[in-house]
Amino acid sequence: MPDLMTLSNPGAKVARKLAAALPASTLHFHEAVEDCGGARVFVRTADLVQELFPKTDGMIFIGPCGVMVRAVAPHLQNKLSDPPVVVVDVHGRYAVSLLSGHEGGANNLSLMVANILGAEPVITTTSDAARTIIVGVGCRRGCAGQAIVEAVRWALGEVGVGADEVRFLASADIKTDEPGLRQAAIELGMPLRLISSDDIRACTRDFSPTPLAGERVNLPAVAEPVALLAGRRTTLILPKMNRNGVTVAVARENCL
Repeated sequence: MPDLMTLSNPGAKVARKLAAALPASTLHFHEAVEDCGGARVFVRTADLVQELFPKTDGMIFIGPCGVMVRAVAPHLQNKLSDPPVVVVDVHGRYAVSLLSGHEGGANNLSLMVANILGAEPVITTTSDAARTIIVGVGCRRGCAGQAIVEAVRWALGEVGVGADEVRFLASADIKTDEPGLRQAAIELGMPLRLISSDDIRACTRDFSPTPLAGERVNLPAVAEPVALLAGRRTTLILPKMNRNGVTVAVARENCL
């Protein structure tokens, strides 16, 4: 589990929220933080990074990117051995994959952080960022992973795109503990992005309401809005369709 580090009181709030979802992680708070209860206290970021760099499973720094860039720079070896580093702003808006993104796992770590915080994952690795397809999924509680896999593959076939073009498999944050959805994401080889229920309710994009979602989970819909919200400049290329009890929708990002 990663080491969580911050310099400020707002950052400490974000770090504690992450720690609650990552129980084996370790908190490191700068001495300027007012409440350091349960955290290791440090004085200089550079010294802490020097200590952790050779042994950490990953570092999540809640603070300015520049501070972390300067702290890790003297210790960089290569992308196959350097630990993953993710930087989050102090209000939990963005989770930036800073170091060892693809090979080291920072891309996956940034997505995990984003799912916990309801933040935007920032991933710039060309092989990952070049993908422009997002598949939104809505499913009943306890849905089998194989049913989701088959529905996603069917939807991609309908729009004529391959699984290697998919940037995210997306669903609502109420599906955080849905094993079938996580199993499907692993089998399909697609990163799972969970969209905040509040963001879905506030979405002003054009999508078709789903009365059943409103009755069961108090959401206007799932598959279409999450497909639209999980990317930038998105357009639906497959409106929601039901396949064996799984609702799927497909969006494409209109990149520059």
